[in-house]
Amino acid sequence: MPAKLMPLCDRAATQLGAELSPAVRRSLETWLDRLQEWNARIDLTAARSDEELVDLTVADALVLAPSFPPGARVIDVGTGAGAPGLALALLRDDLRVTLVEPTGKRVSFLRTVLGAVGRSDVVVERTRGEALAGRRSWDIATSRATLPPAAWLDLGTKLVVPGGRVWVLLAGSVPPAHPDASIDDDRSYRWPLTGVERRAASYRIAG
Repeated sequence: MPAKLMPLCDRAATQLGAELSPAVRRSLETWLDRLQEWNARIDLTAARSDEELVDLTVADALVLAPSFPPGARVIDVGTGAGAPGLALALLRDDLRVTLVEPTGKRVSFLRTVLGAVGRSDVVVERTRGEALAGRRSWDIATSRATLPPAAWLDLGTKLVVPGGRVWVLLAGSVPPAHPDASIDDDRSYRWPLTGVERRAASYRIAG
């Protein structure tokens, strides 16, 4: 039987200065329990330890979530097993989140979790982010490791409304430049359980 991950999740939240309500804890626990169950049969993540799994799934969302405006429309491209998009939805139930994932087994997993936590408001699109370019239906776009940073930023500018924001999650590299986007937030931090250095840059998109 896999070890329960919520104690590690609580530790990560505390180290990043976040408070988890009982309802949020229940939803996160359901997600992480399901992830462990599925991961034993299907390779959903590349995590090599429980600590790495928790950091991979929730740490970036814990850093970003407080900065999102109430009711923001958020798209997460290449969400995989749910990071950071599903984690953002569970941490902030006021956000209107769209999860974009092309792989069938991961889409099935996401829908199973959303059913288990009662979040029918979260949209799952089985496609690639490039297929949605030009819709510009979202206020905030996120993605992690789906595309190189410069390519992701370029795609993100085609997904958000004028004045919206694209978050580029980096692993030590320099934030890219784009003619239609300017950095309005730049954060360096460490994943709390594994100590991996992270950087997140937010770009405001020209209107």
